[in-house]
Amino acid sequence: MGGPHVTALPREASEYCDAVVIGEGEPVWMDLLADFENQGLQKIYDARPCEYDLADAPIPAFGLLDIDVYNRLTVQTSRGCPHKCEFCAGSVLLTDKYKQKPAKKVLAEIDRILEIWKHPFIEFADDDSFVNKSYWKDLLQALGPRRFRWFAETDLSVSEDDELLELMRHSGCAQVLLGLESPIETGLSGLETRNDWKHKRFPYYKDAIGAIQSHGIAVNGCFVIGLDGHTPEIFDQVFDFVKAAELYDVQVTIQTPFPGTPLYDRLQREGRLLGPAEWGRCTLFDVNYRPTGMTAKELADGFRNLVVRLYGEEFTSWRRNTFKKHLRKHGHEGGIPT
Repeated sequence: MGGPHVTALPREASEYCDAVVIGEGEPVWMDLLADFENQGLQKIYDARPCEYDLADAPIPAFGLLDIDVYNRLTVQTSRGCPHKCEFCAGSVLLTDKYKQKPAKKVLAEIDRILEIWKHPFIEFADDDSFVNKSYWKDLLQALGPRRFRWFAETDLSVSEDDELLELMRHSGCAQVLLGLESPIETGLSGLETRNDWKHKRFPYYKDAIGAIQSHGIAVNGCFVIGLDGHTPEIFDQVFDFVKAAELYDVQVTIQTPFPGTPLYDRLQREGRLLGPAEWGRCTLFDVNYRPTGMTAKELADGFRNLVVRLYGEEFTSWRRNTFKKHLRKHGHEGGIPT
């Protein structure tokens, strides 16, 4: 077993399997296989002392996949994230450095996908794809002739670079996911452990969304409900923000303290965890802590009602149709995500 949870709690995980990998898998994987073949499998393989370079990453065996059961395939161009959000349980738990995969290796993976799937939809599975914008501008120019559609997770800084947005659009970008986290300033301050990057940019949230979508790229705005200071008013505030910003898509989750995150450690110190080892609650849609501005029941009930409102047929159609209207206005009719 491996991954973020196992890296955070390797001793617990070792009770349920033969071997545990801590950190990134690649540096120790061949050792693990060799030990297994020689009947000398170790209980724990710790990759954290290793300096792993994504230039050494093997091409995934895409040919082993049954393409008919996938609506997208993933390609990783980086690991880590400079923002270090308190709640993040992504690749930052596996590596403390931001790593970039060489563009030629990314292109080789995509070309392998194109050999087995003529018209793929690709997700760049990075915590924050466009940290290195000069890297991406070169990569996007190479992606354009390959003619496929793609999706990525990023931050608001892409809205400040028209050249980048144009390259994204012309290379097939259908949608980007933005971690907005809160529709109000409350909860944003202190969200990142290194700085208040998102809090400082909050006044420009709606303008940034408009700038991205004006290029024919849909925005999936993500909100974390139940941040410290959120009250029962947050549910209406999310809905109103989504409508005012005319977001094409929206993702809402309940703040979830995953083991290994600074959020988990803080709430544990504050005595606010509900069933600290009940990992079945770590779904992003269940409450496993005591919020500050409302009760756990108010958070759970309000979240369910918000989901019904956001994803109901009427509001979903309004969001889609509003985006299509703007596409026609800007001459981007072909850019509707699927």
